[in-house]
Amino acid sequence: MSGRVRARALGLAPGLFPPGALNAITDVAGLRVGHATIIEGDGTRSGVTAILPHSGNPFADRVPAGLAVMNGFGKLAGATQLAELGELETPIVLTNTLAVGRAVEALVDWTLARNPDAVSVNAVVGETNDGRLNDIRARGVTAAHVLAALDGASDGPVAEGSVGAGTGTMAFGWKGGIGTASRVLPGALGGWTLGAIVQANYGGVLTMDGIPVGRELGRWYLKEHTVRGDADGSVMVVIATDAPLSDRNLTRLATRAMAGLARTGAAFSDGSGDYAIAFATHPGVLRTAERRAQQAIIADWPNDRMSPLFVAAAEAVEEAVLNALTMATTIIGRDGRTGRRTKGEAIDLDALRAVLARHGRA
Repeated sequence: MSGRVRARALGLAPGLFPPGALNAITDVAGLRVGHATIIEGDGTRSGVTAILPHSGNPFADRVPAGLAVMNGFGKLAGATQLAELGELETPIVLTNTLAVGRAVEALVDWTLARNPDAVSVNAVVGETNDGRLNDIRARGVTAAHVLAALDGASDGPVAEGSVGAGTGTMAFGWKGGIGTASRVLPGALGGWTLGAIVQANYGGVLTMDGIPVGRELGRWYLKEHTVRGDADGSVMVVIATDAPLSDRNLTRLATRAMAGLARTGAAFSDGSGDYAIAFATHPGVLRTAERRAQQAIIADWPNDRMSPLFVAAAEAVEEAVLNALTMATTIIGRDGRTGRRTKGEAIDLDALRAVLARHGRA
């Protein structure tokens, strides 16, 4: 197989709006992403991805946020308070299903260390189950890995594919992983930047920018169920924007992530946890300690100007999934329940190029 490249290098550029300079969630100024990738022995294939909304103290200067759930088979820690108050007070951490508890503990420790007066912390930790490639019962993710992802977060290009929380994931029968993308609206529509990052670990019939890749390469939902019974899976989506949005409109924005997933062929199956969190970093809507004390009135972007942001969210999520797949590398693991070798084979980019060529893409 050829070397790994992002979707745009293959001629895939879904949607109408242009990407930002990095085509990543870090195109939203101040936002940082960190990974801890864990490949140990012949079984542990997992990791942590941390998203920090800005360069300040997330607990003191909280960002408004919204949550959307398609199929709720998941363990999203902190979800109820996030939905109730419409804000984040910690970074968002992504990891595997059985590491959520340890990640919550680590995120609480990280937050308490920076906020000596805090007595309650709503740690937000999302997950997908990487147990096909990762010996998930061995519980190889530790608090140290979570802290490494948080403390190593940066605002530059984001590593994609088989890294961080995407190390052991699968998607559409191929190796999944972490993917990211962004969109920039024209000045007439606000000029806002929106970025998305995904932890892709779900099933369906893969469609890439409208092209039925899964069918043409012989991997599709009902076949996966029939042959292996493992087409279920989950996906975590995080959307960030510098637009001044209320938590209510951020919930609406998060819901549009599901449109982006649907465009990739997502099945939203019974065993899938499909979650999206959206937050806004605009200084005008930041919920600082001073504003909370003063009961300040916060102005936000109007409802009737939200549609372009909705489109941008769907486009960025769709492309982020494509990047997760095209950047992923093959991972060999071991099933902790059976002891058998497992293989997460990355999509063959030469075979993919042939499919795209048949559909007029260069």
